[in-house]
Amino acid sequence: MNAVRHFCTITRHKILVMKGCFRVGLYRQGILHDLSKYGWTEFQVGCRYYQGTRSPNNAEREEKGYSLAWLHHKGRNKHHYEYWIDYGPEGGAKMAGMKMPVKYVVEMFMDRIAASKVYRGDAYTNRDPLEYFQKGKGEYLMHEETEALLERLLVMLAEEGEKKTFSYVRKEVLKR
Repeated sequence: MNAVRHFCTITRHKILVMKGCFRVGLYRQGILHDLSKYGWTEFQVGCRYYQGTRSPNNAEREEKGYSLAWLHHKGRNKHHYEYWIDYGPEGGAKMAGMKMPVKYVVEMFMDRIAASKVYRGDAYTNRDPLEYFQKGKGEYLMHEETEALLERLLVMLAEEGEKKTFSYVRKEVLKR
């Protein structure tokens, strides 16, 4: 049944993010990560569009032209850069990415690792989150400093591995 499989997928993802957050000292964020996915607005979409190899929100978007679950999710979870899109400080109607607090950039980093591990399964490598990021590079409406930090962490993960990157995050990135 898709409800059970979807529940297992989002719970595995949540546990992986939680473990990563705990390793760098973000205990509260690890515990609270993605709780909105268990609410009916997001959960029922996950059950209906479940595939196991990608976000069900993509399938909902393909069918409807938008994803109500994603709109709900990104508006409640500060680790998504889309949460931080607002009208630019110069005024007018132009939208811009606002600089994210570092703790949420780190949670976004952990989120991308966990998503890659869940969807890639045994084929996962530490390069996968970077490669996924690079596919969208130039398309993100993300603050340049936020994007630079995320990319730096993803490159470090790909080149140095989790142990060294997580240590760097804990000792350097989150201590600023």
